[in-house]
Amino acid sequence: MGSFELLMTAIALVLVVEGILPFLSPRLLRRYLEQVQAMDDRSLRMGGLAAMLSGLGLLYLFGV
Repeated sequence: MGSFELLMTAIALVLVVEGILPFLSPRLLRRYLEQVQAMDDRSLRMGGLAAMLSGLGLLYLFGV
């Protein structure tokens, strides 16, 4: 599998995972987004940083 195909596979998987919550429980997603909107910028940045570092750690562990 080439690098372009791998990138497209990764993007496709992100879209599938991101679509699970709105499909299963739109009401829960709305509540979650209201809570996110109420958060300050620093908290959102720290959450984004934690997500990125977790993703990099998983990539490192699984050798991609």
